[in-house]
Amino acid sequence: MIGKVKKWLGIEGVKLEIIVPEETSAGSGIVSGLLRFQSMNPQTVTGIRLALVERYSRGRGEERLVDEYLLGRIEINETFEVLPEQIVERPFSLPFTLVKSSVDNFADRGLLAGGLASLARWSQAVKSEYRIEAEARVKGVALNPFDKKTLIVK
Repeated sequence: MIGKVKKWLGIEGVKLEIIVPEETSAGSGIVSGLLRFQSMNPQTVTGIRLALVERYSRGRGEERLVDEYLLGRIEINETFEVLPEQIVERPFSLPFTLVKSSVDNFADRGLLAGGLASLARWSQAVKSEYRIEAEARVKGVALNPFDKKTLIVK
């Protein structure tokens, strides 16, 4: 009985880990890496969802605003087995497109505009944080394994 509940909740089931470089180039438009799967019990992965998300914050104190933008997303519809004490790795390439703010577009106009844009970003405490998220669909499990990693996009 306890074993069935553990399996249904994903306890001792598939563990998912994202392996990516700490930094990626905005110009490349692709994040590449590996997904590593491990399990204590035999499990079947039926698909994987990957997404790159930007957390864009600006302002200070009570006037602080935070938005999240989906920059790229893929679904990998592949079925494979993860056996006990076996490591399974799957490579991935996630294409993405950066969302530019009006200040970023202004900064592209030249050196002087870039300096003014940097000053505007500093005065408004503008900050972008990027993360990659992965979730695997596992057959017979209610809580799917997931992982997320922060990235630096330059």
